[in-house]
Amino acid sequence: MGFLENFFGGSKSNSNQDAVLIPWIQLTETQQLDEIDQLSENKSVVIFKHSTRCGISRSVLRRFESEFDSEVENTKYYFLDLLAYRDLSKEIAIRYHAVHESPQLLIIQKGKVIYNVSHHDIQISGLKSVI
Repeated sequence: MGFLENFFGGSKSNSNQDAVLIPWIQLTETQQLDEIDQLSENKSVVIFKHSTRCGISRSVLRRFESEFDSEVENTKYYFLDLLAYRDLSKEIAIRYHAVHESPQLLIIQKGKVIYNVSHHDIQISGLKSVI
């Protein structure tokens, strides 16, 4: 039975049991940017912009999530589906003066972008070096 559970995803392998999931907050409304600005006064806010149709974006997201080994204290993580929320992505580019890229990771502190990387430069080690 264990083989079928593993085959169909019923149980996790030992290597994944200790995996830490990123506590993503879905970014779906422009008003959330005001919330991000307020939160960023006292903590770091990460925005991950992802294109669900892009293989590179999918690969980068998968690697980023697999590298995530512990939640960085005092940090909130927002996830934006670019295709579903194009207007919100445009608003992020305008508000934070960040040229749109996909995938893209922004770190906001005190209402300003302090870190902006895209594509294969998106790595947990980079995030941890800034926060």
